[in-house]
Amino acid sequence: MQDQIVKRISRETGIAVNKINQSAALLDEGNTVPFIARYRKEMTGGLTDEQLRLLQEKITQYRNLEERRMDVIRLINEQDALTPELQGKLEAAATVTELDDLYRPFRPKKKTRASVAREKGLEPLAQLILGGRIDPQAEAGEYLKSEQDLLTVEAVLQGASDIIAEMISDDAAVRKVLRVLYRKTASVEIRKKAQAEDKTYDDYSEYSEPLIKIKDHRVLAINRGIKEKALDLKLVVDNETAQAIITTVYIPEACNEKCADLIMGAAAESLKRLVHPALERELWQALLEKAVAGALTVFRVNLRKRLLVPPVRNRRVLGWDPGFRTGCKLAAVSETGSLLETAAVFPTAPRNDQKDAKRKLVEMIDRHKIDCIAIGNGTASRESEAFVSALIKEEKPVVEYTIVNEAGASVYSASPVARKEFPDLDVAERSAVSIARRLQDPLAELVKIEPKAIGVGQYQHDMPAKDLDSSLAGTVESCVNSVGVDLNSASAALLSYVAGINSTVASRIIEHRDQIGAYSTRAELLQISGLGPKVFKQCAGFLRLPESPEYLERSAVHPESYDLARKMMEKLGFNKNDLGSPEKIAAPGFEMVAELAATFGAGEPTVRDILEEFRKPGRDPREDLPKPIFLKSVTELDDLEPGMVMMGIVRNIVDFGAFIDLGIHQDGLVHISEIADRFIKHPLDVLQIEEAVTVKILSIDRERNRVALSIKQAKAESETVF
Repeated sequence: MQDQIVKRISRETGIAVNKINQSAALLDEGNTVPFIARYRKEMTGGLTDEQLRLLQEKITQYRNLEERRMDVIRLINEQDALTPELQGKLEAAATVTELDDLYRPFRPKKKTRASVAREKGLEPLAQLILGGRIDPQAEAGEYLKSEQDLLTVEAVLQGASDIIAEMISDDAAVRKVLRVLYRKTASVEIRKKAQAEDKTYDDYSEYSEPLIKIKDHRVLAINRGIKEKALDLKLVVDNETAQAIITTVYIPEACNEKCADLIMGAAAESLKRLVHPALERELWQALLEKAVAGALTVFRVNLRKRLLVPPVRNRRVLGWDPGFRTGCKLAAVSETGSLLETAAVFPTAPRNDQKDAKRKLVEMIDRHKIDCIAIGNGTASRESEAFVSALIKEEKPVVEYTIVNEAGASVYSASPVARKEFPDLDVAERSAVSIARRLQDPLAELVKIEPKAIGVGQYQHDMPAKDLDSSLAGTVESCVNSVGVDLNSASAALLSYVAGINSTVASRIIEHRDQIGAYSTRAELLQISGLGPKVFKQCAGFLRLPESPEYLERSAVHPESYDLARKMMEKLGFNKNDLGSPEKIAAPGFEMVAELAATFGAGEPTVRDILEEFRKPGRDPREDLPKPIFLKSVTELDDLEPGMVMMGIVRNIVDFGAFIDLGIHQDGLVHISEIADRFIKHPLDVLQIEEAVTVKILSIDRERNRVALSIKQAKAESETVF
């Protein structure tokens, strides 16, 4: 990789040059990001998954820039127009925009007013006018030609002006200065179109804001309105200042008045007709790309938090998919997620058959020893919650319930994966099973759904589909590999996110397991078609065999390090019975790691990771995160009053705040200004998905079911109301 690319990436990311070079080499060899992050720490200096993905993105970006640079140089050279000075500017261009500005005068153009004027032979006149020493009218008389439709002096001068206007528009230096002016001083003006009836955009009926200050979420909202033909956008800048920038360059000191007037007119025309529309599109597109990048970051962070919600293990769960007309579908599942029974009850309107619903629910709880009910947060959720809460209080005080985010459950229930898994169930019953499993192991269940359907982030329908899918798939892959996968119980959907494994190979792994039986060693994977040594190297360390008698097969130790691990065990004198017991094996200190690494010629990061696996094999990083909150009572909107302080759960985070589940029909909103008692750039700086927070109710709009909340004011309250 070229040195200048590496140095630039190093400046932008703060990552050392040698780490970038090593990481790039590993990526170019076809290694996956999770594999490099976990098993090649010696080479990367311990770069994280996130840092490696950023590097991968930057490397691709700047390699594409270099390809574009070579193309532009070649295209200009083919026109015999490549001077040493121009080549120097092209080689120094730091962005695609700079390259395109330099290439603009040489780019083949469609028919323009200037090109027509050039065809009529008026370019020499334009150059003379720019020299500023001629009498334009007198000189124009020399260009009158009836066959060229140049019948008057005015027509000749107009053609020359058109050429000058295009020259100004194509001037990279002028564009660069004007671009800076626009970025610093332009305002965004938005007007709602008269025919637009959607009240969503009423806030933008007459809206103006400095370009430099406009927030990402507002850019996305405005852009949606533009696409829906509800809003018009324009950038407003001081024309006199912009024209002065042009004329300073194009009017020479000794220019006579007549030439100066023509140049000023051409400058005004160029700005209005050519430069301004182009910069308006370019700068808005840049704002939009920045906003999309920010929204994708929010998506990734929120998705990661949602996927890594700790599993609820060893509990029998009743999944409850709420509904009105079609009733509520129930699904009892075992501790391992196996379906035990499904049922339908109708405790909500229009039937309100609470007596029969209570009987069925109690019978299912008793029959399957259910100790937890997972209620989806969709339509009829709060009515279902009120019913379940009352039943627990009256009949089953040992049972708890929790609200589960069911976003995407309907997508899963109608998918081929769900039909294959539960061919005899209807979509609502499958949804109830999914809701129950989401509580037991959110990651294993949510990977069955397209990441963008999981219900986190903002403006997902305004994201470029390819960018959104790629970004979120990378996040899912990162989460799956950080947790690890049980080779003998994982679904094909889960396996397909393991490093190196695609959906085809994942299906073959399942087929082999179904035909031959449970895997006893990781090495058995090499028998599967399409899973050769290269794929095995990428995936093996992330696949676990928790029931294997071989300790290392239960751990995150990669098979390539088994020999090293066994030598370390022998050297340290570990008893096999001690392995997996943190209380019996001390945490690896620096001296121990350094000594073992020197003894066996291994890297210290690998030695340290192996020692940690000796203490606790395949440790689940989700164990340290906040657990789901279980409830036994319910709150209604009518129970709330401004000034109350209560607990809530962060369900979604967006640029302008966070939505908090208070146990009522509508999530409340904490605006970013009410999150912390200090300035924060983004809610993600202090909050995370599924986090429990204490909030104070600021106001309630009962007509629109809106609740405004404050976290920072709640901290000042001494009494907490539940």
